[in-house]
Amino acid sequence: MKSMWIGGIILIIALMAGTYFVAGDSFQLGDDYINDLTMLGGFAIVSITVFTAMKYVQQIKNDTATGELAEENWDGIGEFTNPIPSGWGLLFIGTIIWGFWYFFVGYPTNQFSQIGQYNEEVNEYNGKFESKWQNPDAATLSAMGESIFLVQCAPCHGVDAEGIDGKAQDLTHRISKESVLYTIKNGANNFKTDYPGGMPAGMASGADADAIAAYVAGGFKGEAPAMWSVCAGCHGQDGAGMPMVGPNLRSYDDAMIASVLKDGKKSAIGTMPNFKGRLNDTQVKAVANYLRSIGGQ
Repeated sequence: MKSMWIGGIILIIALMAGTYFVAGDSFQLGDDYINDLTMLGGFAIVSITVFTAMKYVQQIKNDTATGELAEENWDGIGEFTNPIPSGWGLLFIGTIIWGFWYFFVGYPTNQFSQIGQYNEEVNEYNGKFESKWQNPDAATLSAMGESIFLVQCAPCHGVDAEGIDGKAQDLTHRISKESVLYTIKNGANNFKTDYPGGMPAGMASGADADAIAAYVAGGFKGEAPAMWSVCAGCHGQDGAGMPMVGPNLRSYDDAMIASVLKDGKKSAIGTMPNFKGRLNDTQVKAVANYLRSIGGQ
């Protein structure tokens, strides 16, 4: 029995010594009463935990169950009809009461929140940003767009926007032949917010699909293939798109970029996550302007 208590004391000393060894630089006793209180609290928690565990270990070793057995049993194993310990019952009821208090009154519903403060500061800064840059000129937009691109887009598309050897879309031109063929075959419903109708699969096949893909990827040069009239019904005869119907296939216009950033995009290469809420309207325009300035036509 004595050895168990001695072992408990040794364990407490070892745990406190380990705590001080790991975080000793943060707890210079005497320099700051907050640090002193923290160390004292740590000592109290460790001590209470160890002694409580020892108490129950001792009970498990020495106590014997007594009382009246319930009538129900299984294979001769039954349970006593003893009432639950009053402390457990009070703790259970107290936990329920505390839960209601926490949910309706306590933190974080009406108390200080670091996340809430951060969000308020971000919203305040974004408001100032939008107010300052309501109508920036093209040069400012391009410079702003380059900065945003390098932070938000370059990790996947590369600093040169060429897609890191096919790992992401090459943004130096509007669209590739492979992407067009993939969309014709599989359809698309990427931009649900701005183009809710989507595009059905199988609008063309074989040589017709190949001709359309070559025409679109080639920048709409030369004579349009015969089946282009099917595509023009949504994307326009010139491929510049129609609001709420089909996106622009000629260039990265503001509406096209806004749709990609808002809803993300699935293509032949893979799936791009959405950036909803991460960029404001001015920043979206800046990214579109920058992509057009590097040849994203």
